Amino acid sequence: MAEFIKPYNDDPFVGNLSTPVSTSSFSKGLLGNLPAYRRGLSPLLRGLEIGMAHGYFLIGPFDKLGPLRGTDVALLAGFLSSVGLIIILTTCLSMYGNVSFTRADSKDPLQTAEGWGQFTAGFLVGAVGGSGFAYLLLANIPVLQTAGLSLFS
Repeated sequence: MAEFIKPYNDDPFVGNLSTPVSTSSFSKGLLGNLPAYRRGLSPLLRGLEIGMAHGYFLIGPFDKLGPLRGTDVALLAGFLSSVGLIIILTTCLSMYGNVSFTRADSKDPLQTAEGWGQFTAGFLVGAVGGSGFAYLLLANIPVLQTAGLSLFS
């Protein structure tokens, strides 16, 4: 097994190990297709796509594990809690962009202050939209189940 794990680029001072998983073409292709690394995608669309995915999955833990679980308002409280967390995350993204990107000469538009601002705005809209979509789906499960059963019976 030791012959498969070696220093990255045969340089032991890099502090990164080259493994079959981390340097395979499959792993590089998979990571290259994530919205943060995809070329040709505007920062706004990157933020929108990342925000939609995160907002969609944030509501579940608040709904099922929150202090109001098992009550009639658990889903609404989960939605409002996820929106609150999204606002906190957007504030953190904005602060990170303000202190990190001062240069305007970057190949990737996401690595500029203006691009990061667009990314942050897209994240906010996408995350609230994704969380709202998940809320609507979860709130209407009985209606969707009834409609689905009547279509196939």
